[in-house]
Amino acid sequence: MPIAHLSSRRLWPVVALAALATGACDRQSPAGEQPAGTEKTAEKQGPSVPLSGTLDISQRGKAAPDVTFTDPAGKTTSLAAFKGKPVLVNLWATWCGPCVVEMPTLDALAAREKDRLVVLTVSQDMQNLDKIKPFFDQKGFKTIQPFTDKENNLGFSYMTGVMPTTVLYDAQGKEVWRMIGGMDWNGSRASALMEETLAKG
Repeated sequence: MPIAHLSSRRLWPVVALAALATGACDRQSPAGEQPAGTEKTAEKQGPSVPLSGTLDISQRGKAAPDVTFTDPAGKTTSLAAFKGKPVLVNLWATWCGPCVVEMPTLDALAAREKDRLVVLTVSQDMQNLDKIKPFFDQKGFKTIQPFTDKENNLGFSYMTGVMPTTVLYDAQGKEVWRMIGGMDWNGSRASALMEETLAKG
């Protein structure tokens, strides 16, 4: 699933090492070469084990990108449509082990904070779109829904080079922080990072 133009070839080794260190998937490498964070690992050891993302506040205050993606009904939408409440945007893919591992914790977060937060799980799959709905059905997620971004518009906007990448926006659509790599969204670290923004609404 290579997306070579996210970064130059010279940066690929750096991106790959960063992905391994943060419990993430290198977007430039094929699915079979990704880090081995799996659901089985989470079941045996708890979801916090492979999920140790890196916090990035360098884009704080930046407006959400003006790009489009697709909602669960197949209609075109954008982040501007969700202004008025804090929004957590999660970029993931069906072939990314750490992405799959953190999804249940995102679903729990979305349910727990539904009055204060919108959680958007946006698939960056380009060739596996037919697998996304069955994946959601199989997992039985209660709150998160399968948004898709076949053109990787959000991925190109964020330019982190790895997945999962999760970005928190305040109610005015300004970036607060981004988490590069997997995260246990049920954990105390996530709660502490989010509380100030959620309290403001």
